[in-house]
Amino acid sequence: MDQDCPSWSALPLVLRDPIPMTSHGQYTAPLIDLHQNSARAMPTPAHRLGRLITAPATVISIRALRAHCSKCSIRELCLPVGLEPEALRQLDAVVTDRIGLKKGDTLYRSGEPFTALYAIRLGSCKTTVLAEDARAQVSGYHMLGDLLGLDGIAHERHACDAVALEDSEVCVLPFRKLEGLARSVPALQRNLHRFLSRELIRDQALLLLLGTMPAEERLAAFLVNLAERYRERGYSSSAFMLRMSRDEIGSYLGLKLETVSRLFSRLRERGLLEVRGRSVRLLDLPALKQLAKRN
Repeated sequence: MDQDCPSWSALPLVLRDPIPMTSHGQYTAPLIDLHQNSARAMPTPAHRLGRLITAPATVISIRALRAHCSKCSIRELCLPVGLEPEALRQLDAVVTDRIGLKKGDTLYRSGEPFTALYAIRLGSCKTTVLAEDARAQVSGYHMLGDLLGLDGIAHERHACDAVALEDSEVCVLPFRKLEGLARSVPALQRNLHRFLSRELIRDQALLLLLGTMPAEERLAAFLVNLAERYRERGYSSSAFMLRMSRDEIGSYLGLKLETVSRLFSRLRERGLLEVRGRSVRLLDLPALKQLAKRN
């Protein structure tokens, strides 16, 4: 949010009209002259659109940007996987909005009413819960193609906070509409069940990791899991960016910040990885897998 425009925080805008684009790949967005109290149009880079005219969480019409589930490059990772063309068309009618998030923006908070699921189209998010000592405990790391909001289904209120780890974008899936469509499209219902099952498996794996593994094995298992998830998404499984800070990784793994830093140094000294800031290169993935399975 630009500091010289504090009033924008009171103007969360829903963009539902087509946004014209110039020949240079810039959107022509209306900007308001605060001194003249009038609107004027000028080219605005797409990645700056949210910062200039919207509140942090910007709801954008998917139809305006001509992006649908049927044309999405990550549909094979998301709910539309394996759906027939007619089912995709019906899903397109349900998924009409997406939300742009800046790094650090909160998508939803614990206790807020549950109304929708959110599919990560760009970027990544973490989920956090409040620990007994009032600290935010990282409970999940969510990447491209993952669904957020499943925690709210049981009691129709969210049980955690969802926060963007980088500039991100999520598609909004209104749950009542999605639930109704799933009843008539068995393949979509199966996909939804798979996502629910996958979340349960992840929770069980995290409990096992926290309850039985020594610190070094926890970090190794975390890195191996990241490598596999990046591979599934078509990215390198040996070189990637850590979107969570060392402190956040420690919170997720139940370790102190100092312990995480020491473990990264130890694995580097053993020739298992290279670390430069948040950039990681896994030099011996089989050895890391063996370390993760040692206990």
